[in-house]
Amino acid sequence: MIRFLLVVIFVVLFLVLSIPLLVAEWIVGKFNQDLKDRSSLAIVNWAFRQVIRIAGTKVIVLGEENVPKDTAVLYVGNHRSYFDILLTYVRVPRPTGYVAKKEMAKYPLLSNWMRYLHCLFLDRKNVKEGLKTILTAIDKVKSGISICIFPEGTRNKTADTFLPFHEGSFKIAEKGDVPIVPMTLVNAADIFEDHLPKIKKTTVVLEYGKPIYVKELDKETRRSLSTYVSGIIAETYFRNKEKYFG
Repeated sequence: MIRFLLVVIFVVLFLVLSIPLLVAEWIVGKFNQDLKDRSSLAIVNWAFRQVIRIAGTKVIVLGEENVPKDTAVLYVGNHRSYFDILLTYVRVPRPTGYVAKKEMAKYPLLSNWMRYLHCLFLDRKNVKEGLKTILTAIDKVKSGISICIFPEGTRNKTADTFLPFHEGSFKIAEKGDVPIVPMTLVNAADIFEDHLPKIKKTTVVLEYGKPIYVKELDKETRRSLSTYVSGIIAETYFRNKEKYFG
């Protein structure tokens, strides 16, 4: 419980004490949006790294050289833990917005930082609003902001399984003309979700797959893009699970 309490205390203190930074970042954004993007990214990445350190999480990162540095991308990953966001966000090389459930927009200060980081809030029960979010994400990647989405649509609570990937998520890459970067997380739920409310010192494997350029795929693969990408992530998951935790 000590790690859990330390994480909670740190997050609360960061959100409260960062209020002047939120104001400063808002002012910076009025004059230089690019500087605001980079400085907000640095601030939040620092906070996320501290949480990971307090949690005692060791991360084995594989394939990071596969992430293109000269273009926005669509990150696509499996989702078992709240820590998935922290573990992956600290490694992004450029401003990146995450697609989150709309309920996250209700939390003050946290939602302010999320908006500064180009995060989008998805209403999973409203098809029309969900489409608007996808269209906004397409505009983001076209402007050079990467987007990360967990296309299972919710956090999967069953170990060693994958929920169906929603096809609409991949329209961001197809219509935005950016590569898809598969992200595979193994053992992330062992940090917290597998033994609530305790935070456990553990090891997580994060592997980035080779970028997928939708236009280079044949028509049949493009029609079942969600199945194709989920298959890559599943194969990577079980390979790393056997190698590092078998």
